Amino acid sequence: MIARHSSRLGSDEAEAIATDALGYLASDMEHLGRFLALAGIGPADLRDAASEPGFLIGVLEFYMGHEALLLAFCEARGLRPTTIATARHALDTAHGDDAFAENGE
Repeated sequence: MIARHSSRLGSDEAEAIATDALGYLASDMEHLGRFLALAGIGPADLRDAASEPGFLIGVLEFYMGHEALLLAFCEARGLRPTTIATARHALDTAHGDDAFAENGE
């Protein structure tokens, strides 16, 4: 069960939200294409990439950078938009603060 209005999420709940967000994104070809281009991967690589540490963080960051998509996803799932940022933080903590160290972030 995903916490709907919690200010704290466990890593499992955060991963469930991010995985759901990825699935929702996959149903929108325009946004999916933009996301894949930014991630530097092709559609065939999506499943493998999703298992990489930090990939789901990138999915949530994509949502946070696209307000209309964020609001549509949150409305469809009954989530507060701030839940996405909370989930992103929970995943970052779960993967260690150096999840994006390679990219200099």
